[in-house]
Amino acid sequence: MSEIATIFSILGVFLLGAMSPGPSFVVVSRIAVSGERTDGLAAALGMGVGGFIFASIAVAGLTALLMQVAWLDISLRLAGGAYLLWIGIKAWRGAANPVQIANDMPTHQGSSRRAFVRALLVQLANPKTAIFYASMFAAMLPASPPFWMLIVLPPLLFCNEFVWYAIVAFAFSSRKPRSVYLHSRQWIDRAAEAVVGALGVKLVIEGMRAAR
Repeated sequence: MSEIATIFSILGVFLLGAMSPGPSFVVVSRIAVSGERTDGLAAALGMGVGGFIFASIAVAGLTALLMQVAWLDISLRLAGGAYLLWIGIKAWRGAANPVQIANDMPTHQGSSRRAFVRALLVQLANPKTAIFYASMFAAMLPASPPFWMLIVLPPLLFCNEFVWYAIVAFAFSSRKPRSVYLHSRQWIDRAAEAVVGALGVKLVIEGMRAAR
């Protein structure tokens, strides 16, 4: 397989990974549907930056530490799981509170920055994403990849993540999804954050089992 074909294959696999439902999708869609479109795009940018960081780590070979150094892997699972569980509980408790939609109120200063930070932290909180990046690179890259390929992959994967989640942000910030959200907000929020919290619990349990 040519080097260009290898890059497109990697991008395709990672795009499918981004498109699979998970906490990243939940967070971006919820931010987009309950805030401004710019907030959703900021969240998409956070996901892209997270993908860039994971790709850079995988290229540098540092992700192998998670497979070799047990305490580091355990620590990341516990910390990431605790963070996801915390935001899940916080959002669940706030689901019954009234919400103002961005089109009906003045723009909150700094809301896009908060959306970016939240999305980035959710992306980085899952150590399984780092393992996915490392294992896919190991499986799909040639044995001795050219240096230029290692340089272009992180920015390309940033574009991969950002473009997909920007599409999600545009879709969920449209009028119809927003009206559905307003009608059933409490149940949608609690179902969405239950997914995030469940992943957090799963990571914590895995970390505790690995620590034994």
